[in-house]
Amino acid sequence: MNDTREIEPILVDGGTPLSPAEFLTKLESLGIAHASFEHEPVFTVKQSKRARGDSDGAHVKNLFLRNKKGVMWLVTCLEDRAVDLKWLAEKLGAGRFSFASPQRLMKYLGVMPGAVTTFAAVNDNTGSVQVALDGALLDSSCINLHPLTNAMTTTIGSADLLRFLEAIGHPPTLIEFEDHR
Repeated sequence: MNDTREIEPILVDGGTPLSPAEFLTKLESLGIAHASFEHEPVFTVKQSKRARGDSDGAHVKNLFLRNKKGVMWLVTCLEDRAVDLKWLAEKLGAGRFSFASPQRLMKYLGVMPGAVTTFAAVNDNTGSVQVALDGALLDSSCINLHPLTNAMTTTIGSADLLRFLEAIGHPPTLIEFEDHR
């Protein structure tokens, strides 16, 4: 099953992932202010930079990783951050990291490759995925993330991202990349 179009949108608990519209309704139900705009689907940071125009706030890249024991991590960092997976795994006490498959991405986060986002933790109803955030993201007043689709960007306050993650039972581990040499 190499073609991601063949991946059925079913979560590990048998449910279906939230749609972007359902996700935005979830933010509203939590009282989290947000602003969204649509754009061409983007799959890389380079494409994202072209699509966003001059939007303010921190822009990110997201990694969905697993270790040999099957423990999964959703890592969100500043978009231009160089990430050494060996260092990151040591920092998180995770052993050795590899990228998770598109099938695992759908089963646990309910998104396809290219749409990986911190917001996808909302679909992890089993608590199987650990969330880690680049601590530098909190230095910005707002953060730009995909709302479960790579054809849209949603901006929320950085403090609201933390509040959202707490509300869905995924309090993040903060990583200080400045320690990395």
